[in-house]
Order: sequence, then structure tokens, then C-alpha cells
Amino acid sequence: MGSVIATQIERRNALEIQDRTLSDLKLSGQDFPGSRYHPLDRKNWMSILNPQNLRIHKIVWPGTHDSATDKIGIPFISRPFAQCQTLSVYHQLAMGTRVLDIRVDENGNACHGILITYGIHVVMDDVKKFLSETESEIIILEIRTEIGHRDPPGFDVYLVDQLGELLIHQHDNVFKKTIAEVLPGRILCVWRPRKFSQPEAGGALWSAGYLRDDWINTDLPSTKFESNMKHLREQPPLASRNYFYRVENTVTPVPDNPILHVKPVTERIRGYARLFIALCFSHGCADRLQIFSTDFIDEDFVDACVGLTHARIQGIA
Repeated sequence: MGSVIATQIERRNALEIQDRTLSDLKLSGQDFPGSRYHPLDRKNWMSILNPQNLRIHKIVWPGTHDSATDKIGIPFISRPFAQCQTLSVYHQLAMGTRVLDIRVDENGNACHGILITYGIHVVMDDVKKFLSETESEIIILEIRTEIGHRDPPGFDVYLVDQLGELLIHQHDNVFKKTIAEVLPGRILCVWRPRKFSQPEAGGALWSAGYLRDDWINTDLPSTKFESNMKHLREQPPLASRNYFYRVENTVTPVPDNPILHVKPVTERIRGYARLFIALCFSHGCADRLQIFSTDFIDEDFVDACVGLTHARIQGIA
């Protein structure tokens, strides 16, 4: 018992030090090219930035982590252990989210770990509703089989049947195209089965290698922040790579910590998204930032990503 208490005291001290580290960095400033930009209409921010000028590889895509968890589990009982978003997929998209991270089980239910939320048809309906209400917004829809589950049979066929002509087919030349050049395609769908074969080259779905990240499983904010920066610096610049790279501004509960609810843990880093972008410039890797994801997305997070995208179009970032 004494060793357990000592370990928790040590962890609490480490957390306090890391909190101070990020707080002190924040005092140095969070301005970056485009940091003061606010889109007049977040639901249509890609249209506002002009689809003829907006190239796919230059977009800073605001994304959500574990996107389909707004209704997961039992309220006040199991939900706090797995909920990473409070907004529906539709409302995330309407706020400006453009990258969705959806986990499924063998029955085609959206899930997070062992907890199930709604059927995947709810996600499909939300995506299609949003796209029917907009004209030039593009979505990266990542769907993966969750760890601990089997691949849902025939899911690739289901996705193609559901999304049809909305799909942007897999091809390296997409990255250098403008939004106007990929229309009427609206969805770049990455399908990540655990055991089944990956989507074939040139097909309607994209394989896992086109959406990469370096997941660091920690509840310590400065550790995650610094690791994110390290891995981002290791990526080639946007202009010379044919894949998307995601940085996740999240920390997650870990088993040896008594705080297992998602929200109080991830709040340790949520407020430092603008700081991360600002430091990308001072560390010389702003030209590598592409997908930036978070738990419990809000308007300010979207504005930061859209602002940097706007600056790139203007040639000042």
C-alpha cells in the first residue's frame, strides 16, 4: 500500500511540474500567422476560403478523436470513461470539424473499447446530412476496427454502397489538387480493418498508410506535447509527401492513475492547441502540420486550424 501511495504522489508531482511547464510556455505567446482569423461561417469555411485556390495538402484539417462517442455507454456511469465528444457527428461537422475518427465493432456499431454507442448508420446519416447542406466542404472519414474487436464482414462494400459518388478515390495525385478539382467527390474515406485486406490502390476507399500518426499513450500533458512536436519534426514537408499526418492534442487516462474519466484528464492539454501551432513556427516545422485533432472540439480549436489554412493560402505561412 505504501508503494502505491508513493507512486501516486510521484505522479501528482510530475503532473504539477508538467502543468507549470506548459503554462509558462503559454506566457511566451500564442500568435502565429492567421491566429486572429475567424471564419464568418464555420459550417462552410472551405467554401469561404475558395475551392479554386485551396489545395488539399495545404489545409490544416481540424479533427476529432473518437468522434462517435457523444452517446456512448450509460450516462453518469460508464459514459465518463469513454466519451471524448459531446457533440453529434453532424454538429461536429457543422462547427468546422473535417476529420472524423470512427471505431467500429464486428457488428458495425460505433464503439470505444468495450463500450458501444450507436450503429454506424447514424454516422452515415449525419455525414450525408451535412454534405447535403453544403457545396464544397471535404471530409476525411477514417473508420477502423476497434482494438479487441473483429472486422465487420463486408464492411468495405457497405461503405462504398452508402457513400457512392461522394467518395474521392485513392490516388497520390489528390494531394496536390484543389478542392474544386476533386469535386463532386466530398469524402476521402480511410478504411482500417485489423485482419481483412486493406483497400486496393485506385479504389474508392483509402488504405491505412495514407493516414499516419504516432500515438503516445500518456496522461501527462507536457510529455504528449513534446512527443507530438518531436514526431512532427520527423515528417517531410507537406509539399513532398503523399499521405496525411495527424497530431492529436489529447492525453488519455492510464490504468495506474486513479482518475479514469476522460474529460478531466484531457483538459490538461486542450487549452494548449494554439501554443502548439505557435511553437511549430519557432521549431521550424509549421510546414508539416496537417491534421490536428482533439477531444471535445470547440470553436476556438477550429478557428486556429482554419486561420493557419487561410495564412497558407495568402502565402504568409
